[in-house]
Amino acid sequence: MKNIVVLLFLLFNISLAKDETKIVVAGPIASVSHPFFYMIENDVLKDLNKKVEFRLWNNPDELRALILKGDVDFIALPTNVAANLHNKGVDLKLLNVSVWGILQMVSRDSSLKTIEDFKGKKIVVPFRADMPDIVFQAVIKKAGLDIKKDFDIQYVATPIDAMQMLILRRVDHALLAEPAVSIALRKSGSFPMKVIAPDLYRSISLQDEWGRLFQTEAKIPQAGIAVIGKSDDKKELIDRFLLEYDKALNWYKSNKEEASKLVVKSLPMLEEQGLADSISHIVFDNKMAIDSQKELEFFFEVLKDNDAKLIGGKIPDKSLYYK
Repeated sequence: MKNIVVLLFLLFNISLAKDETKIVVAGPIASVSHPFFYMIENDVLKDLNKKVEFRLWNNPDELRALILKGDVDFIALPTNVAANLHNKGVDLKLLNVSVWGILQMVSRDSSLKTIEDFKGKKIVVPFRADMPDIVFQAVIKKAGLDIKKDFDIQYVATPIDAMQMLILRRVDHALLAEPAVSIALRKSGSFPMKVIAPDLYRSISLQDEWGRLFQTEAKIPQAGIAVIGKSDDKKELIDRFLLEYDKALNWYKSNKEEASKLVVKSLPMLEEQGLADSISHIVFDNKMAIDSQKELEFFFEVLKDNDAKLIGGKIPDKSLYYK
């Protein structure tokens, strides 16, 4: 009987043991995750006897659950979420920042050129208190406006909900992130632009408004990749992963149609042509997080002044950054 108990114990622990031949990466449907699919398709870590596996997270709660379960190696996420989790004691290091511009207003009025021009308008915004809303509120505040008094904001759960409201003409203005902007334009028939009055226009870029109002470069360090758990003992793997991600991102930018086909195979909720359109409208700049510390700390400082909870209460120290 004792031997049976010991055997069952060993089998149970073997079943719980981490598969050392598998690298699990998690991310949202957003563009920051898309290079992962090239890495998976091309088995880029096969010489290290590692298979890359992708897991989708749809909201911050799912993201946190994946991390707490401890079965994710790398995770693509908004930079403020990385700061927040780090400040709450989660063992992670921010590796890079690759997405610096992805947010845009979509409107039926082509005359709106600044955030101030949207004063008094009804605007639909997805993901309350998430990255699009965070940047939107910071820009509005810097412009000297009040989001509650000067705008009629309608929050919805997802970008798809916001797109549908635009396409069904239930609203005339929405804040969207690529690729939702390009997909909305495709679905509404506004791309390529019609000769007479297209249904929807690409309106202001929030990155441009950020640069104008804060008198800085029109780039916001919005998303990157973090490594979960101890990083000191897997430096070789991390550095190789970052190298392969950089190669995959360069391929993604240079092969828009092929890249969109590959991504939609794994993320069928996206639309192929709209996704291909979107790639040219995103500010990609793959930089090590430690080399982006100045820009990140400026961003975190703005967020802290608006709502310190967004970054976990304080500007994270240097231990956030992978070296």
